[in-house]
Amino acid sequence: MKLSNAVANSLYIQSLRKAIRDLHGCDSTHVESVAVHEVFRGQSVWRGEVEVFDLSGHPKASRCYAWGERKNPDDPGAEIITVLELPPVDSPESAVKVGVSYQVKKAGK
Repeated sequence: MKLSNAVANSLYIQSLRKAIRDLHGCDSTHVESVAVHEVFRGQSVWRGEVEVFDLSGHPKASRCYAWGERKNPDDPGAEIITVLELPPVDSPESAVKVGVSYQVKKAGK
């Protein structure tokens, strides 16, 4: 059974909120989706939607950026990236730079 886009998107946002809760120990409210395209040395390294969340109960950050590496983060092995808005992160674009950098370092280990 195929889910409607609205239902699939709602489940996706709920999965990201759960990851934020599990990783950062706070509640979140979805604010918006922002399209980001990260280019490094003329090569496209990441393109997608970054979900922006306001945080409630985090001691240092009031915002978090999150995305799944697969359209369905409930798939086994799907990786969800969450990046808190703490310096130097101040936008969805800078969150992607940090997230991509982390993934590159992780892959090299």
